[in-house]
This record gives sequence, C-alpha cells and structure tokens, in this order.
Amino acid sequence: MAMSAIKPLPRAMLIDMDDTILSAYGRPEIAWNTIAQEFAEELAPLPPQQVASTVLAFAKNFWANADASWRLKLAEARHLTVKGGFAALAAAGHRALPDDLAIRLADRFTTYREEEMFVFPGAHEAIDRLKALGIKLALVTNGAADTQRAKVERFELAHRFHHIQIEGEHGFGKPEERAYLHAMDALGVTAEDTWMIGDNLEWEVVTPQRLGIYSIWIDVHGDGLPEGSTVKPDRIIRSLTELVPG
Repeated sequence: MAMSAIKPLPRAMLIDMDDTILSAYGRPEIAWNTIAQEFAEELAPLPPQQVASTVLAFAKNFWANADASWRLKLAEARHLTVKGGFAALAAAGHRALPDDLAIRLADRFTTYREEEMFVFPGAHEAIDRLKALGIKLALVTNGAADTQRAKVERFELAHRFHHIQIEGEHGFGKPEERAYLHAMDALGVTAEDTWMIGDNLEWEVVTPQRLGIYSIWIDVHGDGLPEGSTVKPDRIIRSLTELVPG
C-alpha cells in the first residue's frame, strides 16, 4: 500500500521498537515449540508441542486481560503463564508438572528471545535516511526501563533518534494519550505534523488516529489485518524501508 506519492513526508515520526525495528516478540508459537523441545525429556510423557500450545494459549489469554503493570515485569509474567499452562494440562488429566520446571522453562524462553533478537534488514538505514531528510524522530516503546534501554544500546538506536521514550523510564506508555502527546511535545510538533509507525493496532493505530496522527501499521509477516478487525490503518507496510522516498 505505497502511498508516499500522495502523502508528503511529515515533520515528525513516532516509531515503535519491538517487532517494528527489532524482531523481538513476533511468532511466539515458534519460540515456545523450540523451548519445549529443549525440555522434552523433563516434560515426558507429554508431547512438547502440546505443552507449548497450552502455555501459548494461556499466555495469550493472560496478556489479553493483563494490567499494564505486567509489561514492566515480563520475567515474572512468564513464570505465571507457564505455571498456568501447566495447571491447565493437569486439570485436563495430564501429568502434574512441577513449578520449578515452569520457572526454568519460562526463564529459558526469556533468554532465547534475547538470543534470537535482531534488527530487521534495512531498518537502521531507513531511520538514518529519514533523519537525514530532516524528519524529527522519536522512539516510543513500552516495557521495563532496564530491558528496553538495554535493547536501545545493544542495537545502536540511541543516536538515531531525537527523543527516546521508554515506558518504564517515563511512568506511562501506549495506549495512554499522554505517551503520544509527550513525544510530540518533546519534538516540538503537533498531531497534524506527525506519523506513528508500529505493529500493534491498538497502540499504533487506534489511539494515535483519535489524536489526529497519521497511523501506519507495520505487518512484517504479511499476515494482513486480523479477521473481523474494524481498525483501519492509514497505511500498511511490511518494512520501514517503504517509508523512504525512492
């Protein structure tokens, strides 16, 4: 959906980090299946795939209803979700798996995610080019201060943005309206001057649009909008490179 020909570049862009610049938390089913396979011997006689799918289902339900404060306690949240998945398996008549195994599995998942994280191809170059064109850039990311700041440093993002806004450092995050208002204020721009880019429909499209921000959904895997979704992004892209003029 290339629309740059009819939509001039803005004065400012607010850009999400996880699964927008970095491959971070997408495709959790692959990660859980990989980790479950590593623990196959301890999970026996339960098939690793069954454990993975049950934990993933519990985790999805947990995050769909979780208070925002859990975003700042990811490791603890993962302990809870794996224990919850184990409890669901036991309730279905399967072997009761111990809590210490749940904690080790959850911690390994966290480590695995960190090991597998990488910058999407062309993302650095796209951001650098947009900055060179004079666009004011803010990185606006949810999550704990230490975890997110470590990614900013590890993946050399700090010098690429005029403003870095991490939920755990500022005390508020998306989709609170002040998260976007604060970022725009820091850049000295208004909603009419601003684009928001990210992978979360609620955080990067629904609320920003309500504020008058042009909202771009990044669909890295090309899955398309969820079935039945009423959200209408102003534009859909698969890579930040699509924002750079040809």
